Amino acid sequence: MADAVEYPDLVIVGAGLFGLTIAQQAVEHTGARVHIIDVRDHIGGNAYSYIDEETGAEIHKYGAHLFHTSNKRVWDYVNRFTTFTNYVHRVYATHDGEVYPLPINLGTINQFFHAHCTPAQAKALIEEQAGELAGTDPQNLNDKGIQLIGRPLYEAFIKNYTGKQWQTDPSELPAAIIKRLPVRFNYDNRYFKDTWEGLPTDGYTKWMERMIDDPRITVSLKTDFFDESQPYNKKALLAAGVPVVYTGPVDRYFDYELGDLKWRTVDFKEVRYDEGDHFGCPVMNFSDADVPYTRAIEFKNFNPERAARQNPDKTVVWEEYSRFAERGDEPYYPVNTDADKALYAQYEAKAAAETKVVFGGRLGTYKYYDMHNVIDTALTAYEEQVAPLLAK
Repeated sequence: MADAVEYPDLVIVGAGLFGLTIAQQAVEHTGARVHIIDVRDHIGGNAYSYIDEETGAEIHKYGAHLFHTSNKRVWDYVNRFTTFTNYVHRVYATHDGEVYPLPINLGTINQFFHAHCTPAQAKALIEEQAGELAGTDPQNLNDKGIQLIGRPLYEAFIKNYTGKQWQTDPSELPAAIIKRLPVRFNYDNRYFKDTWEGLPTDGYTKWMERMIDDPRITVSLKTDFFDESQPYNKKALLAAGVPVVYTGPVDRYFDYELGDLKWRTVDFKEVRYDEGDHFGCPVMNFSDADVPYTRAIEFKNFNPERAARQNPDKTVVWEEYSRFAERGDEPYYPVNTDADKALYAQYEAKAAAETKVVFGGRLGTYKYYDMHNVIDTALTAYEEQVAPLLAK
């Protein structure tokens, strides 16, 4: 069967933002014929979203996706396919029955200590509360957290949340996880500091459909790259010498022959409320150990500009639970222990020897990327790796 297939100029495995960007660039710059396959039943990868019929909310199927960037190349590129709302991300945390703004800022500090500190007074207070860890460079997350923001704030907002997120005592986690833990000594509670942020005006899926709205780009969904009963499988494509962009798990590509790379995954529990607004914000963190989930996402609140199209009497919330991923789970966050990094380096060396295959995206490079990082790396990979393959 595979012998009779007329293959395109490029096959892309995975219809996430990395693969879609490569496909769009290949068609635009070379007129190549591109075929995308994805094992899921939709395009968009983890950024895929859909409208919930009961509430009118745009559900981010794989957890909250918030676009932000300071990279002008990326911002200019994405604006070719979508406009963005003026949404600014702000997060709140429930601790001990009270709601506080995050990231930790002067408002959080003064509310927590029932104080009216100036910025200088707040800095001095936190340095004092770091105690013997002040001015040191701890290697574990627990001590690093105390050194950065003092013990009381760390134990209230970071320690138990992180423990739930990683299912590991923070004293056993590397400090690098929170090396950039933001503390602001003003009342700025904007979560991101990027130049641009917002949500796609017509939703994520519409944006990504526009990226590949070209007759030279074709898509096969529910198609497994490793299933040899379908023509776009690994063995047949390599034998035919077709250039491939692979965005699946790099260890899966090599049949886990060196071992499994470790990931964390997220489970969601949906809760529906007979009210128009349950939390009053899109994301509520739960910092205490007695709440089993890390945070709750109320999707309607990402798009207040759509209020007229939403149900004023119903809302939907997803509670988020974190755990270690097993094979078959959706991998979200690379665990990235030293052993994982060493294992990935071995897989990376094997990947470099695959002369007709370009590995990309989170799964293909074992990196945690925000959406803008994925697009930026895809634009670069097209220029440096894919374009030369198509020119041969």
